[in-house]
Amino acid sequence: MDRLPGFRDFYPEPLPHKDVWSADVRGYIFNTWRQVSLRYGFREYDGPPLEPLELYTLKSGDEIVAQLYNFTDKGQRQISLRPEMTPTLARMVAAHHGNYRKPIKWFSIPQLFRYERQQKGRLREHFQFNADILGDAASGADAEIVALVIDVLRAFGLTHEDFVIRLSSRSAWSQYFSQRCADQERSYEFFQIIDKLEREDPVVSREKLSQLGMSYDEVAAFIASGEPTEELQSILDNLAARGLSDFVKVDYGVIRGLAYYTGPVFEAFDRKGNFRAIAGGGRYDHLTQLISGGKAQIPSLGFGMGDVVLTELLKERGLLPTFSAPAQIYALIEDESLRLGTLTAIQSFRDAGFSTDYSLAPLKADKQFKRALELKAQWTFRLEKNDASELVYLIKTLSTREEQRFSSLEQTLQFLQNQPH
Repeated sequence: MDRLPGFRDFYPEPLPHKDVWSADVRGYIFNTWRQVSLRYGFREYDGPPLEPLELYTLKSGDEIVAQLYNFTDKGQRQISLRPEMTPTLARMVAAHHGNYRKPIKWFSIPQLFRYERQQKGRLREHFQFNADILGDAASGADAEIVALVIDVLRAFGLTHEDFVIRLSSRSAWSQYFSQRCADQERSYEFFQIIDKLEREDPVVSREKLSQLGMSYDEVAAFIASGEPTEELQSILDNLAARGLSDFVKVDYGVIRGLAYYTGPVFEAFDRKGNFRAIAGGGRYDHLTQLISGGKAQIPSLGFGMGDVVLTELLKERGLLPTFSAPAQIYALIEDESLRLGTLTAIQSFRDAGFSTDYSLAPLKADKQFKRALELKAQWTFRLEKNDASELVYLIKTLSTREEQRFSSLEQTLQFLQNQPH
């Protein structure tokens, strides 16, 4: 039985087939996301994978339903697998923000689902790193979020030669639209056109803009000018103070398609142009007010970074580490009469924090040693008895083949704990 289209199986390495994904790579990416977030003072949260369908139609309209895994549950509720995390976050914070000191700095790593056409860098499920700051309207919060994106990507070994943050302003585009279009109700339609400019035939974009009474050439000139607004300049100055100027540029070609963005927006792109956006986000100051029915109005901003594009990018750049089974010690049981004594030692090694493996069933000594080499163990351990029938504990360092003999388990542990590992 095959897996569903657009979904993935994650296997431990070495991978059995090129069409499956690495559980080791996923763990590495998740750990890096967490480590950098904690350095920035963010706290981890999570929410349910199922939400009321209204949570998504409320902000995006009924047209989003075609992109969702939605159904009626046994309680006759209209629900959906979550396609994004920001509405869940807004719901959670709107309900209990009074219990938390502002600004709230939270991150999560949810699995998200969208019933979409599969293409390069986009599947029907993916994991996404989300980080958000709520309760702070200052531009310093925007700079903090952009800096977090940069430092997360740097933590994977990427440099300013690999990616760039394209910084824009939804406010600037709103002002541009309001000055040129009499029908202010069509602003979202305009934002969608701008969002697709780089991917759509210019003839099509020109026609769509003309229907709004707007000039394609004027739009192109506005994007080309790249003059930062006061809020964008403040963000740029903040990032420059951190030494991060090489990673960011003003680019009004970015507008972000989601309706709820209100201020600075940005996307991280591979400089070689081989991939979709690596990350994207911005400020969404009115979302908690919308979801709470006006009960909570909390300035907010954040971003998302999916694992699919990031994995492919790191793979192309040769930045993924080599993964192997984590066995520091491999215990050899050459005499089955000593198996129980060996198990006592194995448990002590594991209690002391050493990853330890062994053959669960009787196996020839040469095959056990071969397995230790396959696992790239740092040491082998074995028990033997001396002429006086006393236990002897032997540790061999595989890199040098040097073997140490000890008369007690305590001495053996002390030796291991004093070794670099």
